[in-house]
Amino acid sequence: MPNVMIRRTDDGKLSFYVAKRDMEEIVASAEFDAPEKWGGEIELTDGSKFYVEPMELASLPVTVRAKRL
Repeated sequence: MPNVMIRRTDDGKLSFYVAKRDMEEIVASAEFDAPEKWGGEIELTDGSKFYVEPMELASLPVTVRAKRL
């Protein structure tokens, strides 16, 4: 399970960065997509999928553990 950083880009989209792979992609969709509950199955714009434990996105950037699906 890699550590990933989630941050908001200048145009308001969520960026998903995996340091071990030096991979940064935009989040295309999330199973739970509200500020008070965000996460679950995440799909990135390149088609890869990860699972992030649902959480509150109070302050960004945040580093979390993600499981590749």
